Amino acid sequence: MVIGNTCLLKIFLFSTHFGITFKRIIRSKSTEQFSGIPYVMTLLNCLLSAWYGLPFVSKNNILVSTINGTGAAIESIYVLIFIIYAPKKEKAKIFGLFTFVLTVFTAVALISLFALHGNGRKLFCGLAATIFSIIMYASPLSIMRLVIKTKSVEFMPFFLSLFVFLCGTSWFIYGLLGRDAFVAVRYMPSS
Repeated sequence: MVIGNTCLLKIFLFSTHFGITFKRIIRSKSTEQFSGIPYVMTLLNCLLSAWYGLPFVSKNNILVSTINGTGAAIESIYVLIFIIYAPKKEKAKIFGLFTFVLTVFTAVALISLFALHGNGRKLFCGLAATIFSIIMYASPLSIMRLVIKTKSVEFMPFFLSLFVFLCGTSWFIYGLLGRDAFVAVRYMPSS
């Protein structure tokens, strides 16, 4: 599913306007009014989806693992940059959320490895990935108040919305064709 992987990679990159947002954060040494929540929730989604796509969890989904593993690496960098330059109160909030993400991922991985096997493992990991994927796609709504208040979409980029839609559509089709309900539901076009 090259199209889905390409679109998802563009989401990871466009979510920061090809790094413009984070260049701005680094240059100004401030996160300004950007929210770190979408990056942390995207990291969790990537970690859980990469885990779900591994052959011992879900057969024939290695493309899900490769792109989401790449996304987890990219999002980790974004989260760390955000934590470095955020104001003290925001830094604590994002670091707490980051710790929660790592705890949830570790719990899912350990439970699936040691307590579950076969279809039970796939079901558990698929449900976890789907639930947190829905949360991830809702997390940009945390910035909606700012968009309404300022009457500016500066902090809600058009290309991110476009590529989320294209990605969701292509992965939804991939999930349907591969008869994997978790992939289909997780990436159902939502924009």
